[in-house]
Amino acid sequence: MSGVQLIRQMLPDDLDQVMVVETRSYSFPWTHGIFSDCLSADYECWVLEHPKVGQLAGHAVLNVAAGESHLLNICVLREYQGSGLGRLLLNHVVKRAGAREAERVFLEVRPTNRSAIALYKSAGFEEIGIRKNYYPSAQGHEDAQVMALTLPKPACP
Repeated sequence: MSGVQLIRQMLPDDLDQVMVVETRSYSFPWTHGIFSDCLSADYECWVLEHPKVGQLAGHAVLNVAAGESHLLNICVLREYQGSGLGRLLLNHVVKRAGAREAERVFLEVRPTNRSAIALYKSAGFEEIGIRKNYYPSAQGHEDAQVMALTLPKPACP
């Protein structure tokens, strides 16, 4: 992908643009209120700026607590999917989880989202289970594939 990208902390002023990315990318997007609540709860909320086009191209939300982390949301505008931006965001949040001394990163993904599953597997995530009826869908609900990545232990000084 050409152009310079910058990952920075999400700000409340970003939420309108975050909602554009979210609603253009997902059939069942998070709400403005969910993102606002994540910011208020001091979750790790990140945006990917794409200065060349003057807009946000993606975002991610990570919760870290008690030695574990949970990637709650990662999203890239459809027109940039497959360009490496998802991997850039994923690598960033995994590094942040490690910096916050998490031992594992968990996430849920729709089994029908083959490109996301391929990305997660290529980053070392493994399937550890299924959450029944987790996601809303046009047919009612869809299961979630639960994946986890064990982070390397920090080297002793």
